[in-house]
Amino acid sequence: MEVLFGKGKSFIAYPVKLVYTETPVDLIFPAQAMFVAPKRSFKRAHDRNKLKRRMREVYRLNKNTFYEDLKLKEKKFLLAFIYVGKKQEDYLVIERSILKLITGLLKPKGK
Repeated sequence: MEVLFGKGKSFIAYPVKLVYTETPVDLIFPAQAMFVAPKRSFKRAHDRNKLKRRMREVYRLNKNTFYEDLKLKEKKFLLAFIYVGKKQEDYLVIERSILKLITGLLKPKGK
């Protein structure tokens, strides 16, 4: 986790921010992800859990194609999806945001 937040890069597709770093460590899967909803913005645990559950569900439904693309490029990533919005958004808004982040991570840099 220190490597991820210390040396990781990030970009935002509101209301979710992605912090990522490529890792040389041999992982079982091409990516390891964590999901964060800050206590500062959402005081009640059930609100934080609902947001994390929504983010995990979007990731779960789309990770197969994401993993296939990572295997083709032979890359492995550590990922942190952080909810940065100040209010709870609908599932569709979160889905659009996470899909944009995942596709942005796969795009070649400099183009």
